[in-house]
Amino acid sequence: MTVAFEKDQTLLYRQWHPATWQDYEKLRDDPSPDRVQLFFFENLLLAENMGGESLLHSEARELLSLILGLWLIRHPEINSKILGRCLMEKVGKQAVAPDIALYLGDNLPRYREGESRRITLDRDRVSDLVVEVVDTTLASDLDEKKHLYAELNVPEYWVIEAKGAQAFIFFLQERRYFRSEKSNLLRNFTDSLLSQAIEQMKAESNISAVLWLNEQLSLSLEES
Repeated sequence: MTVAFEKDQTLLYRQWHPATWQDYEKLRDDPSPDRVQLFFFENLLLAENMGGESLLHSEARELLSLILGLWLIRHPEINSKILGRCLMEKVGKQAVAPDIALYLGDNLPRYREGESRRITLDRDRVSDLVVEVVDTTLASDLDEKKHLYAELNVPEYWVIEAKGAQAFIFFLQERRYFRSEKSNLLRNFTDSLLSQAIEQMKAESNISAVLWLNEQLSLSLEES
């Protein structure tokens, strides 16, 4: 089934629709300045953030980037890279544009002059952690996206529900995600700590939340 992608079809956005890979490519290559985050999985297409993201989503997304950066600064021995909303494709099969993708260790993806602006998962490896920040699409992030990232073998998946200050941490085992109270990749990170950081952000700002979390990590190091 082919979907028409006229921009006044607001129901196209934030919902999964039956589509072909060619439908996905048409929307991906649309020269319009209105960009969207695209996901394609099992002949279903999702386009998010048409017309921009909300203040809450934007602030929470930047908070998570800052939090991950803070942890990595504390662990300079780990080779790493953080990407935001970079489109990743397994050509003809899957496409994702996560809010945040964290790579740890070797074989980090690198930009190559003259090549596609996208990460090609037939050549480059998937990230070690994917973070999705949601304020209106929690059901999708806990269902279709979770299955999509599991199919791509992403070892760890976080869903941050900003409005309710909820954090969900999942680890991969035999291509299925299982919920955990703590991260397998980043020591001292728990779903409770992430939820509290979101609460701090909502009460003040994402910068004050990072400063608060930095204190918590320092306390954890002193106790260990």
